[in-house]
Amino acid sequence: MDDKSFRKMAEEVKRPPSSAVSVFRGTMTPAQMPAVVAAGAPAPASTALNLAQPNPERVWESLSTVTLDAAALIGKGLFANTQQSNATDYFDILRTRLLHAMQERGWKRIAVTSPTHGCGKTYIAANLAFSLARRPSSKTVLLDMELRNPGLAKLFGLTDAGTIRDFLNGDQPLESHFKRVGRTLALGLNDTAQTDAAEVLHEPSTATSLSAMVAQLDPEMVIIDAPPTLVSDDALALLPMVDAVLLVVDGTKTTAEDVRACERLFADHCPLMGVVLNRAQDRSLRRYQNNKS
Repeated sequence: MDDKSFRKMAEEVKRPPSSAVSVFRGTMTPAQMPAVVAAGAPAPASTALNLAQPNPERVWESLSTVTLDAAALIGKGLFANTQQSNATDYFDILRTRLLHAMQERGWKRIAVTSPTHGCGKTYIAANLAFSLARRPSSKTVLLDMELRNPGLAKLFGLTDAGTIRDFLNGDQPLESHFKRVGRTLALGLNDTAQTDAAEVLHEPSTATSLSAMVAQLDPEMVIIDAPPTLVSDDALALLPMVDAVLLVVDGTKTTAEDVRACERLFADHCPLMGVVLNRAQDRSLRRYQNNKS
């Protein structure tokens, strides 16, 4: 190869790829790196995700902010502030127990799932994220990864959440998709159902994008609203990308066999951190709670 051809190749390698690239990532794609090595240049020390070490504070500040309607949230059983309901005490206890257990193991990502639809896992995931975000110096990320039936954006009353698939496959950078609530909570939401959800979750780009998100935002905890475990293989496809699972069961319909079936599936893939009983019977009032997912 002559000098002119080498210089031309080097210039093409330096150009950013045509797809969306985060301003907090390097601009060289893995596909371009072999061309550099073949041309005789030293092998890169890292992949594109690590070429430019991100500044989490800068990335966090780059996210567009959204304001949630507090009254509308309360009407749906969601509480951003402790003064809004005594129910926040229970979520704060769950928050602290999870934080201690996760931090002892160096874990950050927890999937909130359920045996079937309608057990209240989205409600639990949202309130847990609000509880974590109430700590002034914290950083919490809440993701909607129930791709077939996304619900967090609707629950929060947001109509322009965007399609999380575009972030997961690398077509859209983190700072273009994620939104920030205040200074301590980032939202990765979804408003478009994906019929091929399992296939999306199996793609290597999904795991890569989630890892890049953790590296760039450096949150203390990532709460993932995950698909139900016994409905499809979506949850199983997601499990390799999380550190632990929180199982939400419905006191009015979940059976003991449902719980055992979930435990068997988790046993080979991911630790089960706990089970949350939702809509449990209140014997003193002789009624059931009406929490909705």
